[in-house]
Parts: sequence; structure tokens; C-alpha cells
Amino acid sequence: MSDFLIPHHDGSDLYVSNAAPKIGDKVEIRVRVPKSFPVSKIYLRIFVDGEPRLFPLKVKRSSPSEDWWSSTAVATNSAQRYRFLIFQGKRQYWLTAGGLFDHDVTSTSDFFLLAQPEFPKWIHKSVFYQIFPDRFATSGKARKIPPQYVRRNWNDLPKGKDATTGVEYFGGDLEGVQEHLDHIVGLGANGIYFTPFFPARSTHRYDASNFDFVDPILGGNEALFSLAEAAERKGIRLLGDLTTNHCGAGHPWLAKGLADKTSKEGSYFYWHDRAPHGYEGWWGLASLPKLNYSSPQLRKAMYEGTNSIVRKWLRPPFSMAGWRIDVGNMTGKYLDQDINQKVMRGIRSAMEEVNPDAWLVAENADNFPTDLDGLGWHGTMNYNGFGRVLWGWFAHKPDTKPEYYGFPEGLPEFTGQQTVAAIQQFNAMIPWRSLNASMALLDSHDTPRFRNIVGKDPVRHLAAMGMLLTYPGVPSIFAGDEIGLEGAWGEDARRTINWDDKSEWDMDFFTEVKKLVKIRRKHDALAHGGLRWVDVSKDSIAYLRESRKESLLIFISRKGVKRNLELSNWGYAVEQTLYGPRFTGTSISIDTPSAVVGIWKLR
Repeated sequence: MSDFLIPHHDGSDLYVSNAAPKIGDKVEIRVRVPKSFPVSKIYLRIFVDGEPRLFPLKVKRSSPSEDWWSSTAVATNSAQRYRFLIFQGKRQYWLTAGGLFDHDVTSTSDFFLLAQPEFPKWIHKSVFYQIFPDRFATSGKARKIPPQYVRRNWNDLPKGKDATTGVEYFGGDLEGVQEHLDHIVGLGANGIYFTPFFPARSTHRYDASNFDFVDPILGGNEALFSLAEAAERKGIRLLGDLTTNHCGAGHPWLAKGLADKTSKEGSYFYWHDRAPHGYEGWWGLASLPKLNYSSPQLRKAMYEGTNSIVRKWLRPPFSMAGWRIDVGNMTGKYLDQDINQKVMRGIRSAMEEVNPDAWLVAENADNFPTDLDGLGWHGTMNYNGFGRVLWGWFAHKPDTKPEYYGFPEGLPEFTGQQTVAAIQQFNAMIPWRSLNASMALLDSHDTPRFRNIVGKDPVRHLAAMGMLLTYPGVPSIFAGDEIGLEGAWGEDARRTINWDDKSEWDMDFFTEVKKLVKIRRKHDALAHGGLRWVDVSKDSIAYLRESRKESLLIFISRKGVKRNLELSNWGYAVEQTLYGPRFTGTSISIDTPSAVVGIWKLR
């Protein structure tokens, strides 16, 4: 019997009748139990006002392969934890988001029921395209640039790791993005995530000198207005990037605070004598003064006030679709002060008041996702529960510097079993809704390119793309990945795209990625389905994405494998091959000499 033929529950619509109830609403909660795992009793254990209570489940529906058990709960709190107590004769098990356990486990891996408004529905059928504004495309317009910027020719490679890091200027702008929207549409993406477009002393712009207008070097507000209108006509949403944790040393707030620490702006920062510059900087950097949210004036300026920064950019004429929050896990934390929850919930509340359909996704680069409880950020950039794990599984003679999310050595080597275990453990820490509202990614502007992670192997890269585009969450493709762009470390990965000479584009890879994006955008199971693992080996992973409307099987291998899957164990047969090796019937026999992606619609 497969290790995965066990009782299953997740937060998708097959198992929870209402994922966004109001307090007082009744919610039907279901468990799926294979016939090969005979069960005598199941109880729902759910916390009510902090106290666990037990409710029996009953068999509601049966098929030759499985039984569906069901119970009804009442949403009594904003966030309720629950799990299942399962009896198999005299044996007892706990079923939590972390798996099936024959021993007691803490409630940190319990499922979540959130009595909160729905997260934006549109994200479930979205594929985002990440653009670093200085490097995607240039209109060629002459710009007056700061004296510290170092001009580069468009098709030069970034130097990086020297005095020019952060100030290399290639000349990308928003007009250039607008000129190449058809490329993004052709890929199939319907969202653009921009790294910051505010004026700054650096070209990465995470050191904003002002949050009130678009950097004139990028074309200013007028260029954003024009781009937003053009993008809307093509069905593309725009997501902004905001540094709530810090601003730049060139910001007028800091100048006013330095001049008068008792001023309103003086309350925005942490002042002390331990640093030569006299204030706390992110990671001690003078260029990135850390913001002090114990200041009511700062909270008003950033998100509480009617014309605050968070609110302003979500309203017309800017009409951004939401915010990606830089180092969201660090915002509001300093020494003995921790008001991170207050700040992130304040930001979310402000966004909901202006635009309830806006998406709030934050960077959280650690394995302690307490800020993903469903009440603050909708989701995270899923480095730890997806991207970083896949690096360890797919890496093959990686052509990178020894950079691994801040670790001192190179890439670890994960088996498929370790990969799935790591993913399961991360997913068990957060609500299902937060997983689905998170940005799934293979790489970003802060990491080496995935093409380098896999040793420049396009076949292995495509297999990883297949997993990216079939996994829960909102897929995000870093501009250039779709054509095989390379980069051995963070700054090296911020390369420009050569639009005039496409001879170095990996067009075969581009063609296949477009097919996968189309599948992602089209199928309900990938937008709304659950996640059920069915087979894992050292070199391959197979999982089901099941919704009320359809069920899909996905098979991913990182190298050549031989693997047999008997779908009748799960009550399925192949109805249609969507991608990869063609099969019919209840059996799939994979025999491939290299990495592979398979996607099949089931009946």
C-alpha cells in the first residue's frame, strides 16, 4: 500500500464548504478516507474560544475506493485551529495539516478555519511576471541621472560585488515595459510584480527617497498612468513593492529628523549613539534607516491616514492591484519592541478599506511564519516552503556562487522524500488560504537564476517550471526566466533582455513554458484544487490537484526514472493527457531518460 493512501483533508472546497465564513456561520468539514485504510470512528477536534471540543463525523458518501466523512462546525472565532481524531480499531491517530500521526503532536500543525473576508479571488487564476524596472526594457529616452549612477550599455552584464553594485544604470523604464506588454501577454502572464519604482539613491530602489511619486528616471507618474491603462486593456494587473521596514537615507523624513529629533519626522526613526550615523539602519546600514512604528505619526503617514502611502497607490489614477511588502517579517520589530502584528493588520485594514480586492503579499525569508496566520498578510513570497526546497532537489552541478538564502555554504542535496517532507512541514504552519495567496517562485531579483541552479540544463529547468505552474499559490516568473536567462548570483541575475537580437533566447524552452502557463490559467483544479501527494521517490514526485470541477495528476522528475502509478487505488483513470507522456486507463508507467513533466486530466 502506498504511504499516501491515508485519510486526507486540506482547506480546499472539496473539504471545507465555506473557506471564508462569518462568525456564527455553520461550515461542513469533510475527511476523505481510502477503503484500504479502514476506519471505525472519526472526531473533529476544534478550538472554541480557546477550548478544544470534539464532534463526531459520519460517513456521508461512499465509492468503491473511498468514504467521505463529514461534520458541521460553527465559526466562533476569527481563527480557529482544528484536527481530526481517527480510530482504526483500537489504534488512534491524529490527522493534522502536518500529516497522520500515531502519537500526540502540538497544535502548531493544526488546520485553520478563518472567519475572515475572502482573499482576492482573481489571484487564483493569475500568473505574475516579475520585473526589475532598470533591466527589463528601455524606451531609449534620455534621462538626467544622479551623479553616483554608473552608466552601462543595455546589453552589458552587471558587474556586481564591487563599488558599482546597486548603482549600475542600464536605462530601463516604464515606457519600455509598455512597449513590450505583448511579450508578457504572449507568455500568458496576467500580472506584473514590479520591484520598487520610487526614486532612490540606488537602481534597485529599496532605499526610497520618496514614496509620493514614480522615479522620473523611470518615466515618472505619467509613464505609470499610461502603462496602467495599457495593461488594463490587455487584462494585466500591476503589483507594487513597498519597503515598510525602512526608507532610504535620501528621504526627506530622515533629513528633517536629523535636523530636529523632536519633530514629527524625528519620531519615525530609532536614534542611538551605537552607530556612527546616529540612527538604526536595517542590518546596520546607514543607507536604510529603520522605521519606528511606535510613532502614531508614522503609522498615519504610512497606512492609517486617508492620503497615506499604502492607500494612495491603490486608488485611481494609480490603481495598483496590491502590495508586495519588503522584509515584512521584520517590520515593526526592534530589540524589545514587537508590533509586527499591529502594523501588518493595520496595513491590511487600510487596503481593505480602499480596495477589498487588493492583494497583500509579504517577503518572509525565514522558517518561522507567525506573520502568516491569515489575519495579516494574505501570503508570502514562498521561498522557504517551495523555491528554496526545489533548489535542493533540482540542483545539478549548479553554476552559482555559494549563495543559498544567506547560508554560508553551497546548496544541500535533497531527495524527493526530503523535498515533500519540507513542503509538508512548511504548509502545516500556515492556513490553506495563506498558501494559496502566496507567491510561488523558483527565483527572483534577490537570487541566482534557476537556469544556473540546474547547471544550465533546460530539461531540468522545464521540469521545475512544470511544478511551479501546477503547485498551489500564485506562480511568479522572474523576467527572462522564460527564455533561459542566466545569472550566477543576485546582482548577476538582474540582467537585461536583449530585444534586438534573440539568437541567445532559448525559444524551445519559451514555447514549452507558454504551454504550461496556458494549462495553469485554464484549469480549475490548479486554481482552486487541493494538494494530495500520491507517489514520491528520490528523483520523482507525483501529486493530485482536485477541485469540485476536475481532478489533475501531476508527475515531476528531476532526471531519468522508471515509475509505475496505479490510479485505481485513488478511484481514477486518465481521461486526457494535457502535457507530457500520453497515457489512458488506470495505470501510468513512466520510463524517461531525463527530467519530465506530466499533467493528466482524470475521470
